[in-house]
Amino acid sequence: MTTHDSEAQRPRVSDADREKAMDVLKEGMAEGRISPDTLVRRIELIMAARHPEELAEVVGDLPHREPAPPHRGWLLDSVTRLSAFHHRVRLAWRAEQLPELVLPAPGPKPLAIGRAAGSGLRLNDSSVSRYHAQLRGTPTGWTLRDLGSANGTWVNGRRVADNVPVRPGDQVRFGAVSYRLADRQPTD
Repeated sequence: MTTHDSEAQRPRVSDADREKAMDVLKEGMAEGRISPDTLVRRIELIMAARHPEELAEVVGDLPHREPAPPHRGWLLDSVTRLSAFHHRVRLAWRAEQLPELVLPAPGPKPLAIGRAAGSGLRLNDSSVSRYHAQLRGTPTGWTLRDLGSANGTWVNGRRVADNVPVRPGDQVRFGAVSYRLADRQPTD
């Protein structure tokens, strides 16, 4: 048997296999386990993979969860929601205790957020990168963008990987520093 014949007999990667590997990458990025640069390199490897073992090498170091089982009925759903109530109340209480970050007046330049001198919002905390994030006013509202920070930018508990729309009431976190966004008070 030639090398070409054995190659033809090996299983090929399906689109579903690629999607599962991409989901594992998304989880890894959202959990802060891989950097944006690593994400891009791994996406290229997933797209170039021809066999399942090549996909396994790309995502093998990342933990992944199996999809949730189908719903088991209204009773289980009700008990689950009821047991999560205490957690939701605690999160809501904490959100109200966060300091407010008042959204600035929209301008032509984004608001730089980080430890660097000259940042519009300078946060003196070691978990905040020098050039951590940008807040930009748009015609439809505000967007927040992470600038490849080490400890991430989070909106309502989800890690920001690209431009994300934000609005008053949202919880934002830069590294370990958290705020609740608030509207500017109109001047009389």
